[in-house]
Amino acid sequence: MANSAQARKRARQSIKQNMHNASLRSELRTAIKKVQKAVGAGDKAAAQKIYQESVSVIDRIADKKIVHKNKAARHKSRLSAQIKALA
Repeated sequence: MANSAQARKRARQSIKQNMHNASLRSELRTAIKKVQKAVGAGDKAAAQKIYQESVSVIDRIADKKIVHKNKAARHKSRLSAQIKALA
């Protein structure tokens, strides 16, 4: 347990920040799942529209360093490949 006032405050802050980061990670996963669901439905136009919206979410979260920029790029690349594979 934290012994100094400074350490107690940092513990409080870290709990709050962890909750915020968890919600952003959840938002990222939701954005990815939305695109995958649209791809699964087979509607290329809708999938592209949702992909464009999701890219901004993915980039925003990567810019805040919630996930690494390479992980964000990998997800975008894989989603894009799935959309291109639709006939």
